[in-house]
Amino acid sequence: MSNIHTDLAIELREINKTEGSEIPGVIVKESQEDNIKITVVDVTSEEGERIMGKAIGRYITIDLPKFTRYDRQVIEAVEDIMSKQLLSLLKIQDGNTVLVVGLGNWNITPDSLGPKVISKLMVTRHLKQLVPDALDEGIRPVCAVAPGVLGLTGIETSEIIKGVVEKIKPDLVICIDALASRKLDRVNSTIQISNTGISPGSGVGNKRMEISSKTLGVPVISIGVPTVVDAATIANDTIDLMIDEMIKKAKKGTEFYSMIKSVDKNEKQALIQEILNPFEGNLMVTPKEVDTVIESISKIIANGINLALHKGIDLEYINDFLN
Repeated sequence: MSNIHTDLAIELREINKTEGSEIPGVIVKESQEDNIKITVVDVTSEEGERIMGKAIGRYITIDLPKFTRYDRQVIEAVEDIMSKQLLSLLKIQDGNTVLVVGLGNWNITPDSLGPKVISKLMVTRHLKQLVPDALDEGIRPVCAVAPGVLGLTGIETSEIIKGVVEKIKPDLVICIDALASRKLDRVNSTIQISNTGISPGSGVGNKRMEISSKTLGVPVISIGVPTVVDAATIANDTIDLMIDEMIKKAKKGTEFYSMIKSVDKNEKQALIQEILNPFEGNLMVTPKEVDTVIESISKIIANGINLALHKGIDLEYINDFLN
């Protein structure tokens, strides 16, 4: 289908995969830990990169189980898994400096994930410089920035980040951003971690300058959660389900059955987009409880990063440090 809005490698793989065979140059591994599904998509060749529309590298997807903000046991399990998966991508030594970047607009809730994560991080670079003896040995120098968006600052986000990188010279950059999904059931329930960097806004058709090792000169890890889905996609999937049900109930050989079977799904998608565009433009949808969900997920991601970057600490130490 054309005009598919998604940032998730796992969804692009599902869309481009043919039945019975994997995409050339793409390797997929699935596993479970504490009933939490983990999918690793490795894009290993230029052909896989071309088909997927994703750079060569590793994309790790963690499917979040249903939980409430008070379900401490599940939340801590996800934080632990996220820290382990993040550690599998990190190539840094003890004492290396890490810059964490919270992308997005803090004034728009579905786009505020990055800045919210930054507010919950253990930021320690200044303390390592000023009072190094007051910190435990496993604490790494970590600094953070939430540079806003082009519409707020008048400056490309990548230009701000590049300036900061040139000044403080970190050994690694971690970017957090809100993403777009193709499926409603993945909104606010999936974490994607990648070692290929990020192109802010690409999933909603508002692609900005790339933030990657190519543009910054240091390794870049991206972490994202889909917080929106395209309205045309929701309409299209709903009609698909309706058509499938009608086909099941219609009598074979009848004119109605032939008419339903002849519907071209690609043409239908284009028609839905054409109908919606004059009224709402590129309409993206998010669940009504997005405020609560973003608050919970931002804490999960922040603690996952804290655990991964600072060796030997636990959640109790993190809570004491932040309080």
